[in-house]
Amino acid sequence: MDATVGVDLSSLRVIGAAVTPAVMVSACGILATGLDNQIGRMTSRMREMLREWRSLPEGEPRREVLRAEVAILDRRHLLLARALGMAYGALISFVMTSLLYLTQRRFSVPEVLPVVAFSVGVVLLGCIAVFALASLRLGRDAIALEKREMFMDTRLPAPTGEARD
Repeated sequence: MDATVGVDLSSLRVIGAAVTPAVMVSACGILATGLDNQIGRMTSRMREMLREWRSLPEGEPRREVLRAEVAILDRRHLLLARALGMAYGALISFVMTSLLYLTQRRFSVPEVLPVVAFSVGVVLLGCIAVFALASLRLGRDAIALEKREMFMDTRLPAPTGEARD
């Protein structure tokens, strides 16, 4: 009876070790979809702003605000594009974790390899969070630019990276 319980627990560990990365793969897919949607919205917004910029006469003050906002959006786009690449890297790491764990006994895969693959995925997810937070900060900078223009108030704080008056 103890041998049967041992086999059942061993099987449960194998299933658990294979399923945990699968859940993380699903999470990475959802994260990648969200990042891709944000990138798409930013691209559309940038096109709108460029269209507006082109329609304004030379010397129009709004053109400078649009130029600064496009620069911010460009930096945000780059951050999120890198985060999207990391999401796919994490996804691959979690798939590799499952494959390595499931083939471990059959092909004598060192026990540390699935752990390393999983750890790489977790680190990439942490990096994605840092990039997303940096993108949020830049988004606040774009809003600050709009507020400065809307209220014509140079006393409002300048966005990060913008020269102060």
